[in-house]
Amino acid sequence: MKTALILNGPNLNLLGTREPQVYGPYTLADVQALSQQACATHGFALDFRQSNHEGELVDWIHEAGRSQATGTLAGVILNAGAYTHTSIALHDAIKGTGITLIELHISNVFAREAFRQHSYISPVAKAVMCGFGVAGYGLAVAALAEMQSK
Repeated sequence: MKTALILNGPNLNLLGTREPQVYGPYTLADVQALSQQACATHGFALDFRQSNHEGELVDWIHEAGRSQATGTLAGVILNAGAYTHTSIALHDAIKGTGITLIELHISNVFAREAFRQHSYISPVAKAVMCGFGVAGYGLAVAALAEMQSK
């Protein structure tokens, strides 16, 4: 059974209390449970992580590259939070490892502040999803499954 690695960046640990009008009432634990259910439906094991530290996310992407090379990883779903708009290091890690990666955002970043409309992740992602709320996690798992079938 392959693993779906879901990585969450800075401040996503505040889901449920941080701007619920933007991100909804769901906590990160709720998102993990939703992701677990989606992974079970699509035959994946789930590895779900969150960090507020850019370097830790980079290290996890490097680890994902090694796992994908051995055939144990289906791919990565990354909600990089604000690092989406600032991190060349994440861009380089994704590009350098060649991992299958879906960029994910809970809110529609294109309907928000102008600085949120630029992504360093998008050019190296296989797909980008935004604006589906936390349901986007389940949709991203389904998309990852679809990518595996091709």
